[in-house]
Amino acid sequence: MDTYRLYQYVVAAGTLYTLAMTTEVCETLGLATVPREVTPGLRPVMEIAAVPEDLINWSASRRQRIEDALEVLTDQYVNDHGHLPSERGRHQLGWQAAQETRPAKKKPKPLAQLLAWWRASAILRFGQQLIDGLLDRCRAAGAAIRARVDPTVDVALAAVDVAAVVFTVREKFSRRHILAEARRHLLETLRGREFTRGLDDYITHRALHRYSRRHTAVKPGRKAPTPDRISYTADFPVPHRWWIAPAQGTPPRESSRYERARVASLAVQNAIRDARIRSDAATEASTSAVSAPADHRDLEGEMASAPHAVDHPGRDAALTPAQRAAAVQAHQQAAMPAEYLEGRTTDPATWLHTLKNLDRLAAVTRAADIRRRTMEDRKAPAADPASAVDQHRQEHEQQRQQPDPGQGQGFRL
Repeated sequence: MDTYRLYQYVVAAGTLYTLAMTTEVCETLGLATVPREVTPGLRPVMEIAAVPEDLINWSASRRQRIEDALEVLTDQYVNDHGHLPSERGRHQLGWQAAQETRPAKKKPKPLAQLLAWWRASAILRFGQQLIDGLLDRCRAAGAAIRARVDPTVDVALAAVDVAAVVFTVREKFSRRHILAEARRHLLETLRGREFTRGLDDYITHRALHRYSRRHTAVKPGRKAPTPDRISYTADFPVPHRWWIAPAQGTPPRESSRYERARVASLAVQNAIRDARIRSDAATEASTSAVSAPADHRDLEGEMASAPHAVDHPGRDAALTPAQRAAAVQAHQQAAMPAEYLEGRTTDPATWLHTLKNLDRLAAVTRAADIRRRTMEDRKAPAADPASAVDQHRQEHEQQRQQPDPGQGQGFRL
């Protein structure tokens, strides 16, 4: 077995496993997935909808140890070089943090024992009510998402998105990179819904033959390389870099390659959607014949007769990155039950009107009333009208003797 090729395809194999496992779990239990941003600037992670973030962070103890070590390594890098690490440098520091915090291998334990330990630990941390009702809450959120998410896939836009993202991130790529990105696209688009087997290969084939051009040149007298060793490139416009000012007083950071790739992909998708809107008979040939190489236009009949589901051409236009983030947040909130939100809405007018905040406000009010009555009871026995008048007079005389706020001790008129 060629271990080098196995190592090359580890990302494509990992995305296939994640896609297949997530789809099977969501279809069997009636769940759905939602994106969750773990590291700013990187691709969001797809999680089961309605699982509390505190529970996810508590289970991901390994990630927390890596982040703590990465913070120390980043501070050391800044002290040594005088500037923040670049994107490639952050990746190398993350790999170093992962290696330094890697725990020692443990003796394998039975799955039943691990599940029992996890359940007991989770109940002690979050309560039995949350753990027992977690599956019902996730199913309710999954049903809401499944009612809103279209189960079909627009293969034309999927191919454009995959090719633009991979080209912006890598510039030169192979088929395995396109295949891994196609599987990520299906995972983020379908949210756990079942899809036609082989759709990832179909999107990969389309992206390579429609929006990519061959970069590997065959020299005369040499054997042609195998398909997995052919490199490709594309001609998508690459957006300029920009700086992002994060919250909590942290220094600004440069836009990541993935963020620039999303902008490039949305620009091409918007152009295709505009062409569809302008044309009443929006066919695939009219939208992609301009960008397709001449030696690949003979695939029109094959692509038109594909057995995969395709969205209708009258869909809404693609959103900008800010609008996309707002839409994702609104989509997540609409898919979660009201008791899970607990006041975490985007409308400030509703922040004080949740049951939890009203109970908290009432508790604070009761505590303030108790303290006020206690202070009044302590002053009541010593209360005397004459002494109260004298005390008020003394305070008034002391205030008159004190200098004004704008006068210093050495300042005189």
